[in-house]
Amino acid sequence: MNSLASLDVAGKRVFLRCDLNVPLKDGVITDDGRIRASLPTIKSLLERGASIVIGAHLGRPKGEIKSELSLAPVAKRLEVLLGQSVDFISNNGAAVTLLENLRFTNAETSKDDAERAAFAKELATLADVYVGDGFGAVHRKHASVYDLPGLLPNAPGLLIQAEVEVLTKLTKSPERPYGVILGGAKVSDKIGVISNLLSKVDVMAIGGGMVFTFLAANGKEIGSSLVEIDLIPTVKELIATAASKGVTLVLPTDIVVAPEFKQSAIPTVVPADQMPSDQMGLDIGPESAAIFADEIKKCKTVFWNGPMGVFEFANFAHGTKVVAQALTEVAGISVVGGGDSAAAVRVLGFKDSDFGYISTGGGASLEYLEGKVLPGLQALGL
Repeated sequence: MNSLASLDVAGKRVFLRCDLNVPLKDGVITDDGRIRASLPTIKSLLERGASIVIGAHLGRPKGEIKSELSLAPVAKRLEVLLGQSVDFISNNGAAVTLLENLRFTNAETSKDDAERAAFAKELATLADVYVGDGFGAVHRKHASVYDLPGLLPNAPGLLIQAEVEVLTKLTKSPERPYGVILGGAKVSDKIGVISNLLSKVDVMAIGGGMVFTFLAANGKEIGSSLVEIDLIPTVKELIATAASKGVTLVLPTDIVVAPEFKQSAIPTVVPADQMPSDQMGLDIGPESAAIFADEIKKCKTVFWNGPMGVFEFANFAHGTKVVAQALTEVAGISVVGGGDSAAAVRVLGFKDSDFGYISTGGGASLEYLEGKVLPGLQALGL
């Protein structure tokens, strides 16, 4: 396996694929976690005498140039964090150049192999070697992630190495008890990972919007909550599988409901089997949060992906905050699985160092745990 340390970069131009897909509000970065996660590899390359061309994406512009998805704010933030100048688009001689959003070019994400390959050849002319460090994109068969590494001497960056090491622990040799907490809006996004992990974990706790499909599968009234009716039979099978494998499946016993999806909506706590027909569930209840926390603290290995409720609204953030706090108290390793979960812990006032590891890739980490081959890792020989 190639490593960053074994790659000859002195005096060379390195194409560094990062994941700088940060959340923006009115052009301002609200969470720079992914930028900070890229710094160790950038600094290592600079210290070893390389100059760097960084390629990254932001959002899903679908081949169109959209000013609100420009990486310009990222370039400015990167300058501050690195403490040195970063050329944005134009190459004015700085040691670090950041290209504009790669997804402004349709070929980056094209399903046409030849179209992607042609774009990868263009990108290859910008550098002598390739370093892949955008873990949040490795589950995508995109030109800069999958095709480009094959055209240049390549190695994984420090972030990807760290991500793979942590996820390997979760899949190959987890210290037990091993618990997984899954949340987020849709159960359809998590079916694969639930199915795969049921044969590996001791405890699985379900919260977030996806829990209402589980409650419906158990015959509970879920009011006007989010539900994927077509998946109820599948969820019933998952519940039966958990029971047959001796996995403790933890579902909420109480729910925080409101008449509408609004920050100002008035919350009410009700038993999970007594949700009013005109109310929707927006968080797990306080009793459930305490039960989830107790189960988490018993574990030596914990993976968490997906908030327990609408954490962006103060009235519906309690469940997510309690779960996050419990992860900070795990005796073994606690892994926060990227995406909304990583954003939530920062919004709720936790530090990255409070947890064993915070992944930068929500979808990528889930697909890894699902047992899928990730194109970006395959291209790097991982």
